[in-house]
Amino acid sequence: MTSNAEPVTIDEIRAARERIADAIVRTPLVRFNYEDAPAEIYLKLENLQPIGSFKLRGAGNAMLSAPREQLAQGVWTASAGNMAQGVAWYARRLGVPCTVVAPDHAPETKLAALARLGANVIKTPFDSWFRILSTHEFPGVHGVFVHPVSDRAVMAGNGTIGLEILEDLPDVDAVITPYGGGGLSSGVASALRALRPETKLYACEVSTAAPLAPSFAAGSPQEVEYTATFVDGMGGPRVLADMWPLVSKLLDGSLVVELDEIGSAIRLLAERNRVIAEGAGASPVAAALAGKAGSGKVVCVVSGGNLDTAKLITILQGGVP
Repeated sequence: MTSNAEPVTIDEIRAARERIADAIVRTPLVRFNYEDAPAEIYLKLENLQPIGSFKLRGAGNAMLSAPREQLAQGVWTASAGNMAQGVAWYARRLGVPCTVVAPDHAPETKLAALARLGANVIKTPFDSWFRILSTHEFPGVHGVFVHPVSDRAVMAGNGTIGLEILEDLPDVDAVITPYGGGGLSSGVASALRALRPETKLYACEVSTAAPLAPSFAAGSPQEVEYTATFVDGMGGPRVLADMWPLVSKLLDGSLVVELDEIGSAIRLLAERNRVIAEGAGASPVAAALAGKAGSGKVVCVVSGGNLDTAKLITILQGGVP
């Protein structure tokens, strides 16, 4: 069996695509309507998935890959909201119980979605929640654990985004993905490294929670101060040890953006393309607008659109929540 230290293979990604084809949306790749941009920016609109996030791809592939008798005992995940929705959505589809362990700052719009999907939600302090990503366990919770980041099946599901990007824009120069734990970045990068290795592949982080950039600079996983913000779908205090070998091999670097740059990107996406993006989903656009990914054909993975209405209003009015 292939090690988690190795990128998922193109065969794993193609198998994932077949496995999840009847549930996920093959999302469009559209040009960003901003004439003064420093690059030819394209938007991969994963906010159009049924749960408003790309996470449905990885969650679905992981659960459909698991033996049905194990799934019957229930599934659980550790998530701030989007992966939780992916797991809960598939759990309801498969008729199995779902438990979500969420950090105590999880946004209300995502918690409300979990309630609609019938998930049992357990809130815990952020440090306790983040520890699950390394230990893969939480007291009193049992069943099939769907890791939001380092599960090979999850990464293979995420990699289907890379296949679609290359079909729609074969000569793409750079792809930017939001970086939370590395599952999205690694999945997409695995597909592109296999099929178009000359494409530049960047992660994107928010400055309030950006451990990957200093890790690249130091050549080893680093820990940083973490501040919770409205950009809840990405970032953390450290690079996960089991993901560092992958991301350091697959990615060309991490592009760090500020909260106000992300807010501006959210406003521009709404005004120019009528796209509602959450903070993580808008961060690649912020990086591309700053010219951080170069001047060619740049694809920004708009990873999700699950943003609290009150926060969206504040941003559209020019503020930072």
